[in-house]
Amino acid sequence: DINYFSRSRDETLRREVSPQRLIWYNSNWYLDAYCHLREEPRSFSLDSILDAAVLPQPALELDLRELEERLGSGYGIFAGKPAHTAVLRFRPPSALWVARETWHPSQKLTLLAGGEVVLEVPYADSREMVMDILRYGPDVIVEAPDSLRDAVLSTLRAATERYAPPRRAPATAREAGA
Repeated sequence: DINYFSRSRDETLRREVSPQRLIWYNSNWYLDAYCHLREEPRSFSLDSILDAAVLPQPALELDLRELEERLGSGYGIFAGKPAHTAVLRFRPPSALWVARETWHPSQKLTLLAGGEVVLEVPYADSREMVMDILRYGPDVIVEAPDSLRDAVLSTLRAATERYAPPRRAPATAREAGA
């Protein structure tokens, strides 16, 4: 029995879970468990579990293959079978870094003339993919799918709007064109 704070929904819910395994990912611990509320496997960030209690009934044990298929095949921490493939073109110098990284066990890397690389990565949920793409700034372009390209562009537009200088009202009649 856990009291879990969901950052994405800004809410706390009590959930009964059947713990399956602990995962260390991106400097954080996650509990992979069967969530009896949602009736499916879910990942829970340990730092968002506010309190926990052991229940008297035994935990439901999932087949490790099923758990891996449901939680381990997506990109990053987000679960689900990949429904899309990101096609990302990197130019130097970032291409040198990307060529040595593993973004996903099923990724495909193509070295191009001129030092560029194309990385193809399967994913189900674009949120973490967008964050990782933005790390490379002007050295990366999303070639496919259009929905991922649009998500990156939308994030970049929102960021530039926050940094735009505020419009100021004219201080004098002369500045106003009078």
